[in-house]
Amino acid sequence: MTSPWPTTPATDAERDAYRDAVPRPFWLDRRENPATYPALSGAVDAGLCIVGGGFTGLWAAIHAKTRTPDRDVVLLEADRIGSGATGRNGGFLSASITHGIGNGVSHFPDEIETLERLGLENFEELRSDLDRLGIACDFEDNGEFAVALEPHQVEPLKEEAELLARYGHRVELLDRDRVRAEVDSPTYLAALWDRTGSAIVDPAKLADGLAVAASRLGVAIHERTSATRIDGPSVGGAVRITTGTGGEVRAGRALLATSACPPLRRSLRRYIVPVYDYVLVTEPLSAEQLAAIGWRNRQGISDTGNQFHYYRLTDDDRILWGGFEAVYRFGGPVESRYDVDEGTFAALSQHFFATFPQLRGVRFSHKWGGAIDTSSRFSCFFELSHGGRVAFAGGYTGLGVGSSRFGAATALDLLDGRRTEATALRYVRTKPVPFPPEPLRWAIVQFTRNRLAAADRDSGRMGLWLRTLDRLGLGFDS
Repeated sequence: MTSPWPTTPATDAERDAYRDAVPRPFWLDRRENPATYPALSGAVDAGLCIVGGGFTGLWAAIHAKTRTPDRDVVLLEADRIGSGATGRNGGFLSASITHGIGNGVSHFPDEIETLERLGLENFEELRSDLDRLGIACDFEDNGEFAVALEPHQVEPLKEEAELLARYGHRVELLDRDRVRAEVDSPTYLAALWDRTGSAIVDPAKLADGLAVAASRLGVAIHERTSATRIDGPSVGGAVRITTGTGGEVRAGRALLATSACPPLRRSLRRYIVPVYDYVLVTEPLSAEQLAAIGWRNRQGISDTGNQFHYYRLTDDDRILWGGFEAVYRFGGPVESRYDVDEGTFAALSQHFFATFPQLRGVRFSHKWGGAIDTSSRFSCFFELSHGGRVAFAGGYTGLGVGSSRFGAATALDLLDGRRTEATALRYVRTKPVPFPPEPLRWAIVQFTRNRLAAADRDSGRMGLWLRTLDRLGLGFDS
């Protein structure tokens, strides 16, 4: 069987479908009067300063005030709450803290039982937090489909189903007819339906709800306040965070949650590659269009190639469609001018209509892109610095909606010197294999992307380069 993706350029109709789309994340574009927070001016003292107003920073703020209500917590966000990867992602909330069970087994075989259990516990605790804090974020616990599009992808689904079932997941394998009865695409050959620890949410509503909850707990949130430098600790034991607004925070502890943005600690740049991911969102589907594809159970979906798509329905029955290309640019710049990439949008549109030909004529209302914080092991890692007074958590590689809660809690445990089951794990105590400096970094990333695409064209067969990366603990996917 040949690849389901066309090898010819996108047609004029496929390009026209997104031509007038708003170049802004759908989730952020439809926000209604979100709370705003003042920029920091002057100098303030705090027990904890959090840098970054995405999911990790917001969860850290809530954890910190819940554990120690009298601790003064300040959170700095360079733009608006949720404006980075938090507000740009697809809204897939997974229990996995290892970027999937296969990746977890590959990197942490001796700890996977514990990591799976901790991930599932984190998922259920997150659900409870949403209820406790009164956060409405369109949470839908419908499970997730991994779909096979080529014959060589079918057998690995069976192997993953056995692995997931071994660690407590409710899974179901669907053959071609059964999966197409659920979601009708001519590209589908089989699917694995994982009904455990997988949901979809509106990420902007989740971020806004977390910020309001944190503020109610007493966290001082400052938007439009970029952190430009961190120094210390001083004789008195405080670290000093200087801001672009002329302000300063003197804090006993600091937690860096900067995702793909350049971290305040330059040494961390060895472990993170900012790659750009792109997304299209359709206009709302009519009842007839929905009936043509089914999807009554509203699962999140991803296909299983090295270069894969992820997609889901929104609360107003649009289809969010993203992934496939992960674009790295020389030097790893993170700039708004890269948020639109016409070549990638053209490929996404073309692949969308190949997946759902019955939806030809549908137009896309939104298109966007942005950087995600890729690490060589694809999952969160941690670092303590400045005499144990500064912690970093990041490197989620696009699967941080749920695992960021775990990352935030674990980073706080490290800062506070709390010994927990998690902090004893090699997963927490070790860092990923670092990426090489430029220009070697760019060359390796580009060559690896080329070899991954070649493997997809060759029935998944990995050549020498990809096998070598696997042996080195650098098994790349898109």
